[in-house]
Amino acid sequence: MKINRSIFCKPGLGIVLTALAVLSLSGCGGGNGPAIEARPQTISFGTPPTLALGGTATVVATASSGLPASYSSNTPSICSVNSGTGVVTDIEVGTCIIAANQAGNTTFAPALQVTQNLPVIFDRNQTISFGAAPALSLGGTASVSATASSGLAVRYSSTTPAVCTVDSSTGLVTDLTSGACIIAAGQPGDANFNPAPIVTQTIGVSASSGATLPEAPAGVAATAGSTSNTVSVSFGATNSGGSPITGYTVTSSPAGLIASGPASPITVTCPSSCTGYAFSVSASNAGGSSPPSALTDVITTYTVVETFLEPDTQPKNSIFIGTFTFNATTRAVSNLRGILSESMTGGPVAYPNDTMTWLSLNNQLSSGYNPTLGGLLVATFLLPTTNTLSTNPNFGGTDGWSPGTGFGLYYGFPGTNPGNAYAMVFVNDSDPTATLTQAQIEKLAYADCTAAGMMGATCMTGTTKAGYGSIGTMSGHPVSQIITKQ
Repeated sequence: MKINRSIFCKPGLGIVLTALAVLSLSGCGGGNGPAIEARPQTISFGTPPTLALGGTATVVATASSGLPASYSSNTPSICSVNSGTGVVTDIEVGTCIIAANQAGNTTFAPALQVTQNLPVIFDRNQTISFGAAPALSLGGTASVSATASSGLAVRYSSTTPAVCTVDSSTGLVTDLTSGACIIAAGQPGDANFNPAPIVTQTIGVSASSGATLPEAPAGVAATAGSTSNTVSVSFGATNSGGSPITGYTVTSSPAGLIASGPASPITVTCPSSCTGYAFSVSASNAGGSSPPSALTDVITTYTVVETFLEPDTQPKNSIFIGTFTFNATTRAVSNLRGILSESMTGGPVAYPNDTMTWLSLNNQLSSGYNPTLGGLLVATFLLPTTNTLSTNPNFGGTDGWSPGTGFGLYYGFPGTNPGNAYAMVFVNDSDPTATLTQAQIEKLAYADCTAAGMMGATCMTGTTKAGYGSIGTMSGHPVSQIITKQ
């Protein structure tokens, strides 16, 4: 084929290549440019790997040119793939379709795309495995641990009830007499998994030559009780000293609270509030009592739901849903985290059937005790910084986030907006689940300075005039907060 080089050497004209043409541009303008070719190439996949539900597998595609293939998923709801390595990650049950491409270079033309289907295998079978067998003393307790490959909770039972008993959910074994204690673990399955085959573990009971005092119970933990002003103290394995345990005693620090019982857990009733107390447990046998265990703080996880009325976005409101841990012994809140709805987004449907955008607030950066309110005001942020609202004193700015400050303008105005957000909750340190007073509700607050929370340079905020001197920027204000034990 004869090619008029002058056509391709004129500025502004494109070069059309076909898979069979080879065009040398040497001589254009007197130069010696590289040859541009369009040799055909093909792609072929290797043997399809096995892809199990929730797992990964690697596909391999080879181009006849020797150039590396790139990968993409044609079924992104079923699986994803690393474009360079071909590592496929399953997301849901279905057929995963992976595409391979090769874009070509100056020598090879782009290859036609090829695909490979990977059926996702869902193994409904599950197995159970025990951890190491614990030591079990005559008349004492020990904890067994078994896990199911499905991740579902295992249930325990004793196949030697004359020798030992076991708590079906915790795995705490209690010896009754000498002999071999055999514990069975099972998992009944669910809609996704078949029942697991039962497995057993044999625990030998060690008998001392002479009975001694028991050892302090292990695994002591304390949480808020099921009713106000109570604490539930649980404990695990206890070496009996060779003589059966006759009971357990819980004592407090500061002293004054005592409770006893035959087994874990034991409920302690406080005179007004259990805040400020720590607890220890001792075990008793015929010879006497063990030393007390180390003192344990009362630590409980709670769920919080906070609602801010938004008159301008009805029926949608700004809602914060989160969790936190409260140490009643030290009066400290930690790990407040949750999600905040953006009421200016989504369709006209209220929570919980809404389509609003929700922000993840996972950075607890502020916590302070308010003696007037009798509790802690705790704030969690979208970003790992408190920079949310304007610090410019001309706009009423202070520390960059305090509720009601900065006229609701974003941090750094009129510069770049970092796009932060936060929610503030109130935790009654005497009883986190107590109904809030109006004064406590008025100190709840939120601010949303992300793109979906902006009105020009103004962030959406929720405050009250009684609590912070001004109502929210769109008249948003707190109306309720409910805390429940998780």
